[in-house]
Amino acid sequence: MDINPIDLLGEDDDEPETPANREKRKSRLNSAVAIAVALIATFMGVCKVKDDNIVQAMQQAQANKIDDWALYQARNIREEIAKSSVAQLKLQSLSQPAAVRADYEKQIAAYQSIADKEDQKKQQQKVIAEQDQTTYDQLNYHDDQFDLADASLSLSVSLFAITSLSQKKWLFYAALVPTLFGLVMGLSGLLNWQLHPDALTKLLSENFLEKPAEKKIVLSIAASPNPKVF
Repeated sequence: MDINPIDLLGEDDDEPETPANREKRKSRLNSAVAIAVALIATFMGVCKVKDDNIVQAMQQAQANKIDDWALYQARNIREEIAKSSVAQLKLQSLSQPAAVRADYEKQIAAYQSIADKEDQKKQQQKVIAEQDQTTYDQLNYHDDQFDLADASLSLSVSLFAITSLSQKKWLFYAALVPTLFGLVMGLSGLLNWQLHPDALTKLLSENFLEKPAEKKIVLSIAASPNPKVF
């Protein structure tokens, strides 16, 4: 039989206001709070496991992206060195006798082949590195959902605690608002729902990207009549 915490809040308005009835209502409210907190804590634990796995996958995607871009740069350097060798050999071949130019042509063709292969591999590596970034962004999308769920459910637990102390039933219903939002965001992360409050996420995470105003530092040097401005 499922227990609904809200059902425990039901009161009989015809009951006289006696100490016994007050204790009964207090017991009902505390029971509802206890059940709600227990269910929220269980749900938060499940979300925590999933969120930790996502964070680990994000770290792996970030490491792969760094490695793949580093390999992209290495192939780019190899390509530039091969192209430089081709250009140098072409210039040198111009001053060589015809009998020797054939050997130069072979070396030019060999280095050109290396440059073409590195360019092809470089482009493939670029696609892999960009895919790593896409994977990271997709994982971060769901990580944001779990972060919002954790914050909302933590707020609801705090409100439930205040409800138990103050015995204000309206606080119980107020606590259900962040609880419902947290449950929706947690389920979105668990079930891969495409539900993401972009405005709220940007408000909580992207303000630090604003660059501070540049300041010029003036250093006065006693030995010089003109200060230096950096």
